[in-house]
Amino acid sequence: MQFTIPCDHPCLAGHFPGRPLVPGVVVLEQVLRAIARQTGLPVTALRLPQVKFMAPLLPGQAATIELEGAAPRWRFTVLRDEQLLVRGELVVVTPVAAA
Repeated sequence: MQFTIPCDHPCLAGHFPGRPLVPGVVVLEQVLRAIARQTGLPVTALRLPQVKFMAPLLPGQAATIELEGAAPRWRFTVLRDEQLLVRGELVVVTPVAAA
């Protein structure tokens, strides 16, 4: 899945003045959307046992999400062209039934 965060996105205000960067949480939100699109299910309760931000994503730059795995665990990478921006692991947490 490919995505671009536009230069006028509200998340960029104050992050950082003069040289805006796309916040990591916004990039991770795109990963959740990619998994939801792939599975057809919303991804809500989750753990991120491992996430490493390697390089920043700037507004207007296109990035690509690559997913490996299947529910409940995926490994993901976020790339800009060939450059690795983010890598990590996401685990969907199964809700515990009430007793």
